[in-house]
Parts: sequence; C-alpha cells; structure tokens
Amino acid sequence: MDGKALGAKVREEVATQVAELGHVGLATVLVGDDPASHIYIDLKQKAAQAAGMEARDIKLAPDTSEAELLETIARLNADDSVDGLLVQLPLPEHIDENRVIEAIAPAKDIDGIHPFNAGCLYLGRPTLVPGTPLGIMRMLDEYEIPLEGARAVVLGRSVIVGKPMAMLLQQRNATVTMCHSRTRDLQRHTLDADVLVAAVGRTHLIGADMVKAGATVVDVGMNRGEGRRVHGDVDPSAVERAAYMTPVPGGVGPMTIAMVMQNTVTAARARRDAGLHAA
Repeated sequence: MDGKALGAKVREEVATQVAELGHVGLATVLVGDDPASHIYIDLKQKAAQAAGMEARDIKLAPDTSEAELLETIARLNADDSVDGLLVQLPLPEHIDENRVIEAIAPAKDIDGIHPFNAGCLYLGRPTLVPGTPLGIMRMLDEYEIPLEGARAVVLGRSVIVGKPMAMLLQQRNATVTMCHSRTRDLQRHTLDADVLVAAVGRTHLIGADMVKAGATVVDVGMNRGEGRRVHGDVDPSAVERAAYMTPVPGGVGPMTIAMVMQNTVTAARARRDAGLHAA
C-alpha cells in the first residue's frame, strides 16, 4: 500500500479545500531542540505552506517554563485566525504534558488528543482524530479492504495510535483485539488477524510466520537502525504472506502528515460554521 502516493493525493484535496475556504491558519509550537521533533515540525510546516495555509512556526527555548508555554497556548487559543494548534511532543521533562494537552482548545486540537476529542471518539462521535489512525483508515478504504466482520489485531495501546485505531476499527464493525507488551502468545493472536496494525516501536517484532496468509498488514513502526536506516515493526519478508502491506518508509508516515493537514481544514470548517473563524 503506497502511502506516499495516497498522501500526495490527500494533500492535493486539502489544498483545494483551503482555496475554497479562503483562509486556514495552523500554528505549531516546539519546545526545545530535539532533532527528531524539529524534523517533524518542519515537515508539517512545509505541508501547510504547500496547501496554502497561513502557517506559524513557534519555537521556544528548552528552558521555557510550563507557565510560559501555557501562556503561549492561551494566546493561540484566543486568536481567531488560528484554526489548528499543534504542540509537538515529547516536551522537556519539567513540563507536564497532560496539563499542556488539556490547555489546547478542543476545536483547534488537530492532533486529536485532548480528552474532549478522545472522549467523542470513544462515544462513537469522532471530532478530531489523531492523524496516524485516521490516515490508516483512509488507506484501508482506498485499497477497499473489507472491515465489516473482519478480525483486526492492533499491537500497541498508545493514545495517539493504538487506542484510537481500535476505536475506529470497531466503529466500522471489525472485531478488534488489542495486544501489548504483556500479551501472552502474541503469535496466536496475530495469526487470526485479517487486518494487522503494528505500532509498538520494536524492530521486526512481527516475523513472516506471525502473519496470516492474505492478511492486510499496516506497519506503523519507525525504528532507527545502523546508518540511520528506518525499520518497521514487521519483518519485510512478511510481504510474501500478506495480500497488502505498507512499506517502511513510505507507508504510514506520509499519511500522518497529510491527515494532520486534513484535520486543520476540518477544524477550520467547523469553527467557521460556529462563527469562530476570522479571515
């Protein structure tokens, strides 16, 4: 499954929607100098600019206090020209991530991790949903993977991938099993999976012998190896057994960026409908 090509298609759709709306504003906030976080922010900024959004890139020093960060968030919450607000995680250890996430206005939470948005997803009324699982669902639909009645196994229970992924699959009437670090006899579960989503962050945890013949395998893993090569959670040899499988890189990653852009447009449209958007 080619996430790079589909991601480009989604970004073209986003650019069209931005042009129709006339103005969409995205603000990203980065605290500190983590190299990976800088890369992720730069990618999001470039994608926003390419789509025609007004993109603000706010970078704060590593010693920025929690109070200063919360003041920045409050200012962006109150700015009606900002439709989407993203605070790059992880944050420095002296800052309470949960407090920061809860400070973001739910209507601008394009990462979909505010308790309000997470709760809406749990209740089956999704508002803004994390980009990675949202992108995976778009990919499954693009390739016409049947989900109704399918057995789906999600490896990993993070709040940005595993848990929302399970909710989205359940809402499409898949029968979902969530596995994690304490799961016994993991292979017994993965071999039952018609759809297998691996998001645990362990290089090649899933071997070909753990994949059901004809399954759809979505590899969310981005694990750095020697020479900065990136490896997935699934051994590449599993492609011989799977009917569909996402590559690493070039699979889920491009879809995540694209869906964060889509979330920004979704937020802008909702805020405009509510009379909260200012050009």
